[in-house]
Amino acid sequence: MQRLVEDFLVEWKNKKDRKPLLLRGARQVGKTWLLKNFGEQHFPKYHHIDFERDKNQLTPVFDADLNPLTIIRNLSLVLSLKIDVDTDLLIFDEIQNVPRALTSLKYFYEEMPGLAVCAAGSLLGIFLSDESFPVGKVEFKTLRPINFEEFIINYEDGILYDAYMESVQNKSISKAIHLKLLEILKEYYITGGMPEIVNTYLKHKTADTSIFQTIRIKQIELLKSYQSDFSKHSGKINALHITSVYENVPLQLANNMNGSVQRYRFRNVIKGKKGFVALSSPIQWLQGAELVIKIHICNKAELPLRAFCKDNYFKLYLNDIGLLGAFLEIPPSAILLGNYGMTKGYFVENFVATELINSLNTQLYGWNERNSEIEFLLVNDNRIVPVEVKSGIRTKAKSLQQYQLKYDPSQMVVLSEKSFSPPDLSKINIPVYFAGKLPFLL
Repeated sequence: MQRLVEDFLVEWKNKKDRKPLLLRGARQVGKTWLLKNFGEQHFPKYHHIDFERDKNQLTPVFDADLNPLTIIRNLSLVLSLKIDVDTDLLIFDEIQNVPRALTSLKYFYEEMPGLAVCAAGSLLGIFLSDESFPVGKVEFKTLRPINFEEFIINYEDGILYDAYMESVQNKSISKAIHLKLLEILKEYYITGGMPEIVNTYLKHKTADTSIFQTIRIKQIELLKSYQSDFSKHSGKINALHITSVYENVPLQLANNMNGSVQRYRFRNVIKGKKGFVALSSPIQWLQGAELVIKIHICNKAELPLRAFCKDNYFKLYLNDIGLLGAFLEIPPSAILLGNYGMTKGYFVENFVATELINSLNTQLYGWNERNSEIEFLLVNDNRIVPVEVKSGIRTKAKSLQQYQLKYDPSQMVVLSEKSFSPPDLSKINIPVYFAGKLPFLL
């Protein structure tokens, strides 16, 4: 699978002041494959060190001396490797399992800067601590599920992707390509962005009539593996609470019958517990594991946005649109027909959240003031751009009108199934499948 982050990895490799790279992300987003493929394509040799599989064997290597020369020598002896520190790539996979290995990255940066070191972990947001984390000595990158642009890159022979990118550049699109992308978007709604699932679908979509059934089975297995992680890494009681919150996110999303997704409700999520304080730890755990996306809701659209948000006032979305459909048992045929009820607005909104967090890699915000709400606020060149999300082609938005009356923004965006609106308008319509390209379209 071709990933856009590959360009970032090449830039990192060529930096003169390169730091060890720490690649984080949820399980099954492709971290291991990505780094191995990067090593194969851009280095004479790479060495994959698996701290989950070989934890007992590798822990003693880091127990005493964290001198990089000593570590390299001991790794070579324990794993029968021949590591060239001037030319090879060293991959520390699932590094959170050996915290002192994480600490060692500081010394690789300071004492062996010529060695290319990449570390990866699925639950780094859970395991990182002040004792183990090498502050200022590593470069971070978060890998998320395949977004819609990457789905298009891998979909066909490249012709469609060329048309996709040309449309972004020109801010216009032909009707034929527009309709084609809307149909493919429905397929992406079903598969989501987990690489194994996307790869399975793209390989067999024309030959296997039961491919969507296969996809759903794989997604359900993945959801079960996530829940196993809860028990493995958080303790029995905490795992029950985390599971309750995780399973409740899609249920709350599906309960949004009218308008945009409402703020997250704490009541009746965990038996015997209520309020933000009682649920904050499970929510933080899920955020640290990159399994949910948290959107702060502002009560004023002014900079800095974070100053106008309350800690207990936010929305939660799942990290992958395919898993949302699997969680709610929405039949793929219903998604293809656009026939999954009046509530499908939440589905499109979750898709936009995943696209924006992927492209912006920063905290996302929404707006709610006096019964008016906007799904997303983006900051572009020190100006706030409201982004309204519509699930169909009807784009009349009362909340956007209220926002305009109060804040008089220079630009407003509606994401919908309609094509681009004419240029030079303060309110512009952008096809929803370009949500991830908003930074380039504003």
